[in-house]
Amino acid sequence: MSTDELDDFLKEMAGVRPLQHDEIVPETAEFQPSLAQLARREAAEQEMEFDPNYLSMEYVDLIKPDDLIAYKKDGVQEGVYRNLRLGKYQLDATLNLLGKNLQLARKQLFDFIQDCHQRGIRTLLIHHGMGRHSKPHPAILKSYCAKWLSQIPEVLACHTAQRHHGGYAASYVLLQKNQQQKRDNRERHSKRI
Repeated sequence: MSTDELDDFLKEMAGVRPLQHDEIVPETAEFQPSLAQLARREAAEQEMEFDPNYLSMEYVDLIKPDDLIAYKKDGVQEGVYRNLRLGKYQLDATLNLLGKNLQLARKQLFDFIQDCHQRGIRTLLIHHGMGRHSKPHPAILKSYCAKWLSQIPEVLACHTAQRHHGGYAASYVLLQKNQQQKRDNRERHSKRI
């Protein structure tokens, strides 16, 4: 330490007095948190839990029971989308959301799509209903499903199903290939060259 630094230190410490004692007194009673403290701790822990489900529960524009659901990401070929719309692809998995509340439907749809994508399942059918018997507003679940499907990155396209698959009460969903399928596809095409 230089002389200037020592002088500065001593100036700063000029009014400091030593403690009268230096022993630590142990607490005799165990700390018991109050009910309010326990409730605050539980609320804080719940906030800290990460929810991977990013699907929005915010306001949605309601669609009518007989409105079409139609969504296609940029880059999806028109022929692929037309075949999906016409129900020409084999349906590999189906999810029935009829009668479910929005929270449960949100969770089941998200988990179902993630599971199907991970397993390499590409074409799905989602039964969301038309909401004809919902009071006071029809097609709430259908409206949210349309919004949610467009929020999921793995969803390439979706469209209202053909009549024999549920019509306005169901939607076809086309998922992108998972990483393994993409690798396999690259290998298959690189062997042709």
